[in-house]
Order: sequence, then C-alpha cells, then structure tokens
Amino acid sequence: MPWCCLGNRSDRVSPGESVEQSTLSSPNRDDSQAFVNNRQCTDILFIAIKATFILILLVLIIYCMAFGDIYRIINGYDDCANVCGRDNKPDKDLSCKGSDRTDQKYLLVESSGVSSDLHRQCVSRCEDIEGYKPLLNRCVRRENPAEDVITRTGLRNYFQEVSEDLEACYMEMLWLCVIAFVFSLLTLVLLRFIPGLIVWLVLLAVVVVCTVGTVWLWIKWNHETENIPESMGAGARMRVNNYLYYAIAATVATLLVYLVILVMRKRIKLVVQLFREAGKAISNMPFLLLEPILTFISIAVVITLYIYFTMWIESSGMLKVENNHSAKYVKDSTMLFTRWYNLLAFFWFCQFIIGCQHMVIAGAVACWFFTRNKSRLKNPIAKSFGNLLRYHMGTVAFGSFIIALVQFLRASLKLLMYSIRDRRNKVTSCIFECCQCCLKCFERFLQYITRNAYIITAMHGDPFCKAGKNAFRLLTNNALRVFAINSVGDFVLILAKVFVVVATCLIGMEIVQKKTGLHHPYVPIILVGIFAYLVAHCFMTVYEMTVDTIFLCFCEDCETNDGIGRPYYMSRGLMEFVQNSKKALAVHDHRTASTLRGGKAWTVESGSRRKLAKTISETVD
Repeated sequence: MPWCCLGNRSDRVSPGESVEQSTLSSPNRDDSQAFVNNRQCTDILFIAIKATFILILLVLIIYCMAFGDIYRIINGYDDCANVCGRDNKPDKDLSCKGSDRTDQKYLLVESSGVSSDLHRQCVSRCEDIEGYKPLLNRCVRRENPAEDVITRTGLRNYFQEVSEDLEACYMEMLWLCVIAFVFSLLTLVLLRFIPGLIVWLVLLAVVVVCTVGTVWLWIKWNHETENIPESMGAGARMRVNNYLYYAIAATVATLLVYLVILVMRKRIKLVVQLFREAGKAISNMPFLLLEPILTFISIAVVITLYIYFTMWIESSGMLKVENNHSAKYVKDSTMLFTRWYNLLAFFWFCQFIIGCQHMVIAGAVACWFFTRNKSRLKNPIAKSFGNLLRYHMGTVAFGSFIIALVQFLRASLKLLMYSIRDRRNKVTSCIFECCQCCLKCFERFLQYITRNAYIITAMHGDPFCKAGKNAFRLLTNNALRVFAINSVGDFVLILAKVFVVVATCLIGMEIVQKKTGLHHPYVPIILVGIFAYLVAHCFMTVYEMTVDTIFLCFCEDCETNDGIGRPYYMSRGLMEFVQNSKKALAVHDHRTASTLRGGKAWTVESGSRRKLAKTISETVD
C-alpha cells in the first residue's frame, strides 16, 4: 500500500534518472507520492500480547463478579454479611444471614473499645445516633466541634448553595467557556503569524526577571550589611550571609541565561520558524484540533471502566464465618492478583490512547511536510489514522506498555513505601524518595523517546525499537536544536496555557461579580478556569506534537537531501538553517520561477527541459 509520506530511499528516484529530470519531466506528478513505501505491520507480537492481556482481564473480572456483589461496596454490609438497603438471601452456614435490610440503608461501623475489632450494623437514620452524620450510605462521625457555628453560618447547606449558584449563572459560565475557546484559537493565531515576537518577548521577560531579581538581592545584601549593629548576634549575621549566597547564586544563574541565549540565538530562530511551520500545518489541517477531544472521551471511558471493575474486584470475596453472629468476605489470591492486574491495565490503556493520538498527528503532519504542493493534500488525517489501524497498532501497544510498566512500578513502590516505611527512619524514607525520583525521571525519558519513536514510525513505517534508535540518533545529532526547542518552545506553550486561563478567569470575575444573589461566586470561576485549562491544553498538545514532528522531518530532510541534486521538502524559511542554505535557496528560487511560468515550462520539449536543468546546474556552480 503506497504511503504519502516517506518510503524506501531507493524508491525516491527512478534508476538512471536525475532529480532534475524526474521533477521536470513529470508535470502532473503527485508530489505527495514522492516517497513510496509498501508498509508492513509492525510489532505484530504485541497485538497478540495485548489481545491476550484483555482476554485474561475479562476472565479475571468475570471471576470476581461471580463471587462479588457491587452493593457490598456501595451500601456496605453488617456483621452477618447482610448488605444494607437490600433484601438478602439466607446462607445455610450462617443463621443470621438473610435479613431484609431494605429500610436500613446506612452502614454504621463502631469499634468495641477494648480490641481492634470493628462491629458493623445497618441503620435507618444516621441522625438518630449521637455524633454521626450520613455520607455516601455510611454513618461517619462529626469531626467539627463547632457544629452550632456551622449551622448558624449556613455552611451545612454548602453543596445546595453551590448548586443554586451554578443554576443561577450557567449562562455566564457557558459564555466564559466560549471565551476560553476563543482565547485558545487566538493564541494559535498569534503563534501562527507572530511567533518571533512572542518567543523573544518571553525571553526578554525571563532576562528582565533574572536581572531585576539579582540586582534586588545585591541591594538587599548591601543594605543589610551597612545597617549591621555592632551587637548583632550569630543568627542575624547568618541571615545577612544568606542574602550574599542568594545574590551570588542568582548572578550565576543570570549569567548562564545570558550565555545560553547568546549561544542559542540561531537555534532560537529555528524554534520561531518551527512555530510558524506548525501554524501553517494546523491551518491546512484544522481537524487535527479535534483529535484531543476524541482522546479525552476515550480516556474518560477507560477511567469509568476502571472504577467499575475496581468496585467489582473490591466487592468480591469468599464468605468466612467467624461465629454464629459474625462473618466477613475475604479475597483469595486470584482476587488480589486481579486488583493489581486491573491497575496495570488502566495505565496501559491510558498510555495506548495517548500513543494513538501522537501517531495520528505525527502521520498527518509528516504527510503534510513531505508534500511539495500543499494544495494537493488528500485527507492526510484519514490516511494517518488508517495506517495506524492497519499497520502500527502493535507499535503503539509496545511503546505504551513500557511506559505503563514504569508507572505500575512507581505505584507499587508508593504503596510499599506507605505500608512498611517507618517515618522516624530517615534513611528508609530517603531511599524510597530516591527510587521514586529515579523512576519518575526514567518515565519522563521514556515518554520523550517513545513520542519521537512514534514520529519515525509514522514517517518510515519502522517497528518501535528501530524507530526509537533512529529517533535517538536524530536527537543526539541535533542536541543543541533539541535543547532550544524543549526549553524555549515548551516554556512558550506553558505561558500560552497560563494566558488562556488567566484571561478567562479575569473576565469571569468581572462577569460573575455583577451577578446578584450568589453565595459562592468563586466556585463558577474555578470551574471555568479548569475548563479553560483543559481547552488550552488540548490545543497546545496538538501544537507541541506538530512542532516535534516538523523538527524530526526537518532533521531527516537535512540528512537525506542536499537541496541541489536532491531537492529539499522543507519550506524556504527552514532552508535558511541548513549548511548549504545559499545554494539550496538559489536552486529553490529557480524551481519556483519555473513553476510560476503558467505551466509553459512543463510543456516544452525534452531538449528545452534539459537546457533548463543545465542552466540551474550552472547557476549553482
């Protein structure tokens, strides 16, 4: 199946035909097919592994459902294993089981006082028991001693008041959500047309903050030094010395910032150009912005299924009769294993969905990059999605499993840390924290390499390991460029998210404050701020992935082509950052001039075409 982006390098030009001849002799050639590749399924083994994994998960869940009752978690059960709020079936091994608890919907758990045993009973009303209140079908103790104050101030009905506020200003909240959406689009437009101004303003702001902070620390230290009393104690002298240490550290950091900006100034220009190219790609493929919505819905479904399965797992157990009036449900080894298996499945499915989003965006953007005539793009998103479903599901399953496994190890270590750690033992605590930090750093590294491996797979159709190796090679060969993109580019995108959230919340304060009769006006503003962040994050995630894909395509284009004998696919703006930029731009201008001659250059005889190619070659020489 031909692919519109990249193919085998042997397929780029026909044997015995130069690039100029190939380009000039094919006036109607579809440039999107410049790289042809008969793709094959990658990492098929992991498709089978994932299918087996899902099958085992379903079997384990069915087993837990067979020995479980979800109402044991929702309503709870008493000492005789009778579920509260339900008509229970009798059990021959337990005479007290089988009572009708339909009218007793709340579970009360009390300690015996002389032992650690807990006694569970179902009650009709929690308010009838002194010191208790209802919460999620449970009777919990009132921990606030100032109950009368709570009643007088109206905080008892907090959730009711909040619901009334949301009902009163839901139209304003809807308008604010629209405003957040508009601000997100405005941010993309600004990054599209004036990325240079935005990037340099951000860098200027960083320089100003570092400089002002350093100067203030030196002034503060000088002021404290000049006003030192003779009888000043050791503690005060230490405080003055701390200002000196802070000032020295700030000076070193500021000088490093100056040095980095000075050394990386040309790379920062590349970041600006990549932002501009990403804006062009998204404007040509606006449906890319809908991809995070599908991802968000899919992850929401996974979270819902995880919670549902977890409730069944936690409700499962074998009835263990302790005496004639006491029993409880105890999990066997299979149910305990299912608990951890379900957690690993949750991590894997979430990372799998995110990986699918990365693969689709990378494939579409790579197709756009390696298409000379952008007006001839034919559903690059659909092609990328089709390639994902048909060829590269195993690659995404492989990459997502590695990240999920590290996340699972971190979660297991966290539980182990809280179960066996002695907080008074500083050595043990330090060891656990160091392990957590190392695993977190390793996870971030894997996420970065995996995301770039998806890009290479979307371009070349390589399996995961080969794609990761090629991505790592490209990144290390362009280390300074990568540093500039990851530092400056990510910082700009973070500030873009902050801009959307702050602007939306400020407008929300002005609108909501004018609304009379609200009890808690900050609640709608917080909810709108969360929504604004999610919207901005979705937009910026697509933008970030687009920038990363264009960068790797740019690196691949630089290594594969020379711009003269083998023309670049990159735009004129990106050609300025290659070594032979002057020659490449000269050839690019000649080819562009030939293309703009109303098609006459393509209808001349073969001798004229050879003459034009010779002229281009002589001009370059």
